[in-house]
Amino acid sequence: MVGKKKPLVVITRKLPDPVETRMRELFDARLNVEDRPMTQPELVAAVKEADVLVPTVTDQIDAALIAQAGDNLKLIANFGNGVDKIDVAAAAKRGITVTNTPNVLTEDTADMTMALMLAVPRRLVEGANVLTGDKKWAGWSPTWMLGRRIWGKRLGIVGMGRIGTAVARRAKAFGLSIHYHNRHRVLPAVEDGLEATYWESLDQMLARVDIISVNCPSTPATFHLLSARRLALLQPTAYIVNTARGDIIDEEALVKLIQDGKIAGAGLDVYEHEPALNGKLLKLAAKNKVVLLPHMGSATLEGRIDMGEKVIINIRAFVDGHRPPDRVLPLRT
Repeated sequence: MVGKKKPLVVITRKLPDPVETRMRELFDARLNVEDRPMTQPELVAAVKEADVLVPTVTDQIDAALIAQAGDNLKLIANFGNGVDKIDVAAAAKRGITVTNTPNVLTEDTADMTMALMLAVPRRLVEGANVLTGDKKWAGWSPTWMLGRRIWGKRLGIVGMGRIGTAVARRAKAFGLSIHYHNRHRVLPAVEDGLEATYWESLDQMLARVDIISVNCPSTPATFHLLSARRLALLQPTAYIVNTARGDIIDEEALVKLIQDGKIAGAGLDVYEHEPALNGKLLKLAAKNKVVLLPHMGSATLEGRIDMGEKVIINIRAFVDGHRPPDRVLPLRT
């Protein structure tokens, strides 16, 4: 890139310092020092002047915004794996390449999934709050704070991709039997190693497992995949964990079933309308029926730096005239 004009790279949120420093070295990088989400007018201004836009998974990069992009904008290098808020097809029609950051958050997200899988049945958050609450802890009792054992239970994984497989490895070590539903059956070697049972029918799997882990991507096909009808198939002792995307579950239906005691509880890191939270979910959390986390499943420093390095590699490859390694293509219809 010696002798070339550095591309103007507009970054919509604050990134880890090592990532921002490297971007400043390589590009004409415009940072978001305040870490305040860009307003719609600010996003419009950014796409009008940038050569490269680096949004995050919370930015809505829809067709209307892309239509206002300047001629210089040729790359949207997403800081994140999920591109459900980017209209990839609209970008392609404008000749704008879209990239993401796959394969760097698998282990972190699987760790958080396993943590929620433990936290909900074992009442970990409720127990921790006892020691910091207003009432004094009375001490150990044989029948107090009884949760549910996960050893020997059946785990149903919805989406057996990289993260789902990583969750399965962890869960197997905790003594759970692995069941899964996926668009395609995984390789026999993977299935054999996990001693996993494949269900072509999601409905049949849901009715038979004790814990559901949602690990599929958000696409038009997976919107409300766990619908009111499907959630009603679950056993009343079942738990749901979601670290994927909120709109995969019909949140209102989930709330009602937990309220009515038809599902034992849930551990959620993502929400259908985030950052807005369903008030009914918050009430359930106050009653210790659910564990809620603020979309922190992939929030490790190592993971965020790895994401930033992926973004930089994609930008450099594109600017140097090569195909970026993590190009995202529009879904075929």
